Amino acid sequence: MTKIVIILMLTLFFNTANAQEDFIAQRERMVNMQLIARDINDVATLNAMRRVKRHEFVPESMRPYAYTDGPLSIGNGQTISQPYIVAFMTQELKLKPEHRVLEIGTGSGYQAAVLAEIVDSVYTIEIVEPLGIQAQKTIKYLGYHNIKTKIGDGYHGWPDKAPFDAIIVTAASNEIPPALLDQLAEGGRLIIPVGQSRFHSNLVLATKENGKIKTKKLIGVAFVPFTRNKE
Repeated sequence: MTKIVIILMLTLFFNTANAQEDFIAQRERMVNMQLIARDINDVATLNAMRRVKRHEFVPESMRPYAYTDGPLSIGNGQTISQPYIVAFMTQELKLKPEHRVLEIGTGSGYQAAVLAEIVDSVYTIEIVEPLGIQAQKTIKYLGYHNIKTKIGDGYHGWPDKAPFDAIIVTAASNEIPPALLDQLAEGGRLIIPVGQSRFHSNLVLATKENGKIKTKKLIGVAFVPFTRNKE
């Protein structure tokens, strides 16, 4: 091996190491400035946001912006949500380590990874096949063994894996799909953007107590519309 080759390999190694250290620093700033400085105080959520490598869930061209305070395009007309919104929705679910969670709208897989850092198992459904396939690859590459993925219409949930302690929907719907409420465990919590305007909907929290559903509006948000298969 020539000296030039050795120098090039060492340069690549140190550049890669420096880049990874920089991403760690960016994640810490994201947590401190975008989350803690606002109203995110759940320790499990904050630790998950520190650990999950958001830059691995966005296209190469978007990586310099991976930890900025906003959504980013992931292709196919879809986005990865703003870190604050990911953390806010996660915190509102009040997750425990033994929980089973259903996610509708895998997207890049980032939200699923955040959930997987906290709970026992995550089941996630994506209707856009190219995104679902890429998310599966990313999840496998990063070693998340407690995430189960499926490509399909999430409107009907994942009945053979129900009930779920928590359900999260990452696309705006005109209603809360009835099947998701049916699959919510007693005492469970469901969070979903309701209102299909591309520019505004409301995050709604639904809870199941004694078999009855109670809903509460939380904050205004902007999400891509809920996509369904044509029937």
